[in-house]
Amino acid sequence: MRVLLPFLALYRRHWFLILLGMILAIVTLLASIGLLTLSGWFLAGAAIAGFPGLYYFNYMLPAAGVRGAAIFRTAGRYAERLVSHDATFRVLAHLRVFAFSKILPLSPGGISRFRQGEILNRLVADVETLDHLYLRVLSPIFAAFVVIFVLIFGLSFLDPRLAWTLGCVMLFLLFTLPFVFYRAGKPIGQELTALRAHYRTVLTSALQGQAELTLFGALPRFRQTLSNIESQWQVRQQQQADLTGLSQAIILFASGFTATLLLWMAADHVGGNTNPGALIALFVFCALAAFETLGPVAVAFQHMGQVIASAERVSQLIDAKPEVTFAAEGLSLTQLDSLVVDNISFTYPEQPFAVLNHVSLTLQQGQHLALLGKTGCGKSTLLQLLTRAWDVNSGSIKLNGHNISDYSEQALRSIMSVVPQRVHVFSDTLRNNLLLANDKATDKQLHEVLEQVGLGNLLENEQKLNAWMGEGGRQLSGGEQRRLGIARALLHDAPLILMDEPTEGLDAQTEQQILTLLKEKCADKTLVVITHRMQGLENMDMICVMDNGEIVEQGSHQALLEAKGRYFQFRQRHLQQQAV
Repeated sequence: MRVLLPFLALYRRHWFLILLGMILAIVTLLASIGLLTLSGWFLAGAAIAGFPGLYYFNYMLPAAGVRGAAIFRTAGRYAERLVSHDATFRVLAHLRVFAFSKILPLSPGGISRFRQGEILNRLVADVETLDHLYLRVLSPIFAAFVVIFVLIFGLSFLDPRLAWTLGCVMLFLLFTLPFVFYRAGKPIGQELTALRAHYRTVLTSALQGQAELTLFGALPRFRQTLSNIESQWQVRQQQQADLTGLSQAIILFASGFTATLLLWMAADHVGGNTNPGALIALFVFCALAAFETLGPVAVAFQHMGQVIASAERVSQLIDAKPEVTFAAEGLSLTQLDSLVVDNISFTYPEQPFAVLNHVSLTLQQGQHLALLGKTGCGKSTLLQLLTRAWDVNSGSIKLNGHNISDYSEQALRSIMSVVPQRVHVFSDTLRNNLLLANDKATDKQLHEVLEQVGLGNLLENEQKLNAWMGEGGRQLSGGEQRRLGIARALLHDAPLILMDEPTEGLDAQTEQQILTLLKEKCADKTLVVITHRMQGLENMDMICVMDNGEIVEQGSHQALLEAKGRYFQFRQRHLQQQAV
């Protein structure tokens, strides 16, 4: 239960609507009870009025009371649902924004252990489950508690003995049923939450990889996995439905038993009146109506297992600490005069081996650097450290003589353009995918940069810049996606450009075109390129060869050839492959 406390604190933001919803729920319940109670007494009193010896019966006031109670019940129910759901939706909206604001600083390190579908499930389904906390738990219990004491107080004026009998039975059920059904429903609710999350994660993966699953004939296996999860899910839902039916049966039994008990007790006398007449009907119908109050209580606590499990899953995101914390009032940065990597080492969390060991390099404004090395030697990690996706374990990275941690996030993002290995294309228009880099760019600039990177063919349709890219840019080839990333980097026009395999997947002619473009556009910019290819390296100011997280060679193209080390071997192997 303690895990719910942070979420209960969010309710204070909308305390007025929440309190108003509870008050309306109480009024509606009292009106509903009053309607049946008054109607039963009215009909019984009208029937008894025809017996000899009873010559006077005022039917105007009870008739007006019945109409008033009916109006209050209808209007109150509508208003209560309107206010309660509005308050719940406001709380959920606030919670989603709050959770998302906590997730953003975690990227990429803090959320690397979560799958994409899992994060989406926590933000949507788990947060939505938390609406049970108010609508199905807090409001029904509070309303039932107040209504029971109002009934005891009101009925005590007629007969305290009958009033407390009804009140004690209802209080006993109010305090025992939630506990019993919470214990019975907790494991079911927790497994339902886990199955729902697992189902949606597998479904998301299947939808995203549908093309690959179809090509490799693995789609039936994924469908069978989904079917198995769904079967387990349905079994648990059936168990929860069985508990719901049992709770309602107990309420119905208690309602009939209490009404019978009150009928037997009232037959003797009511409030000292040995001829109670219609008052017997008043207590019996009041008991039948009053148990409507307890209906949602037992059912609500069956869902507490789901609520607690969802709260724990959301809390895992909210309470996670970001790997990198940016200074709120950090230094500003408009141009890059120098980039110094001084003896840095880095190990990923919970990994036994270091990815980078004592790496050092220095770049001045306008210098171009190429990083070579086999896969897994630490090249991409070095680029991530330059963007401060992670913080180094030892050593330092300095921009213009200041530690990279001294700058605000906005300052760092403004002076860097990054082309990662995997360029993400949003399910949006071509225009909006480009405007991510520069929202002030004109259509003319967008046309020009697309032509420069060889993507002018994307404009050869009626939609032009309004063409829809689709989920993940599936209609684009890998080379086209990479060139779209290069177009974004050029539009951003930052003094430091970081590229991870920018020409991977391009044919020789397009590759040469891109390298020529980069040489022209980045003449006065600092450029760091990760590559496995040998084309264009003669134009680099410095080449660093990496192995096992260390820089084993560095220097100019000509100097490294003359040294006849690793770079020379790479070059010779490349020439042999070309000859073949």
